[in-house]
Amino acid sequence: MPTTAPYNVQATTPERVLFMAFERSDKTWKLGCTTGHGQKPRERSIAACHRAHVLHEVAQAKKRFGLPETASVVSCSEAGRDGFWLHRFLQAQGITNQVVDSSAIEVNRRQRRAKSDGLDVRKLLSMLMRFHHGARDVWRVVHVPTVDAEDRRHLHRDLETLKQERASTTTHLKGLLSSQGIRLTSLSKFSEPLEAL
Repeated sequence: MPTTAPYNVQATTPERVLFMAFERSDKTWKLGCTTGHGQKPRERSIAACHRAHVLHEVAQAKKRFGLPETASVVSCSEAGRDGFWLHRFLQAQGITNQVVDSSAIEVNRRQRRAKSDGLDVRKLLSMLMRFHHGARDVWRVVHVPTVDAEDRRHLHRDLETLKQERASTTTHLKGLLSSQGIRLTSLSKFSEPLEAL
């Protein structure tokens, strides 16, 4: 009876990934982590903008889910007023991050939406996993500008804010002068006739 050499099949199991989502507010952030759709997310509240806490929670989540320290991390957060520093920080740590446009997140319009940070972070996690596995229509990814481009955009916004403040102050001054019976069409040379007025 002929003997056949054993056929060795290399089992290729995909590397397990830690999925992480941020729900950010001014004082606290809700951080959710999971390894897949069947896994109950690990949710933690951390102090806002605290980089060390973020890294600590990533390490703790890897331990909790039995992942090696070298396991890949894929994360997401909504674009916000605080710019893209978190995205750059995560990328520097080797974490693949997606910044998403909150106005373009897929919503089931038939369901009445409950609102809480816990629900939001779980929804983001679910969509992140779908996006990671190829569903590109769940949201719109924001193009992250360079640091210089972001700085230039902030300068423009600061200028617009200052113009609005100037208009508000001018209106306030005209109102105060009007209450004293003084009417001016322009305040550009206000200091010159001030004593006479």
